[in-house]
Amino acid sequence: MTRARGIPASRRKRKKVLNSAKGYFGMRKNAIKIARNQVRRALRSTYRGRKERKREFRSLWIMRINAAVRNYGLSYSDFIHGLKQSQIELDRKILADLAVADPRGFEAVVEKVKAALSS
Repeated sequence: MTRARGIPASRRKRKKVLNSAKGYFGMRKNAIKIARNQVRRALRSTYRGRKERKREFRSLWIMRINAAVRNYGLSYSDFIHGLKQSQIELDRKILADLAVADPRGFEAVVEKVKAALSS
């Protein structure tokens, strides 16, 4: 009986890598050894980037909240402390959106926080 060489399987594996490397420059798109390394590196970077994006958005929300709260004579840390004391459970994303899109609603939240801090 003749030996099965598994060519279709290995071709599929190579094709999968080369399809992922589409759009790369030079031999990175068509030389399997180089493309494999580049695709591996790209996947690692995209994984890391997904984690970094979350960090960057959180810091952006904090900056926006801080800038909005300073107009009312509070610091960011005092504001967050007051939120916890007044038992308002809004996350930073919602607070930042309120500060930008609905200043009157944000002002109402700030007034409640100030009342909780003064008592």
